[in-house]
Amino acid sequence: MKFVSIALIPCFAIACGSGPEKKEEVKSATEKKVVNPANNIPDERTEVKEEPVASYSVKTDDPLNDFYFSVKLFETKKTFHYLMKLEFETIEGKDTLKLPNFGIMPEPVIKKGPEKYAAIIGFMDKDKQFREYKKVYVVGDKLKVTALKHYGVTTNQP
Repeated sequence: MKFVSIALIPCFAIACGSGPEKKEEVKSATEKKVVNPANNIPDERTEVKEEPVASYSVKTDDPLNDFYFSVKLFETKKTFHYLMKLEFETIEGKDTLKLPNFGIMPEPVIKKGPEKYAAIIGFMDKDKQFREYKKVYVVGDKLKVTALKHYGVTTNQP
């Protein structure tokens, strides 16, 4: 057994020193840079509009009062963040809306929802297609906000 061990030691020493040569990576002068179109849009607005950028309103069935179901979106200092002001009869609420940065200026849109007192909040994509995002609706005497879809942005490197 000792003879086999002694005979194998030189073989291991030779084998360890004669491995495959490592090739150095050659970087070309025309290395591709990753361009993220989301970086073209500033994180903050230079001017915040006071009036709503999108709104939806419908009169309620209350015969005695002039009540409405309404949803209004207001710009904030951050480019992709909006303040949602909600109203149903005497109930008022506020929430935030954060749109994804697809590398184009956000264009929020509010459309009529499937129920009588419902609105779908979304945005227009780069192909001018409406993308639904959240739903505002009334259940009993409560205002509800539900996310319909989730959106994300990724950058792939070549």
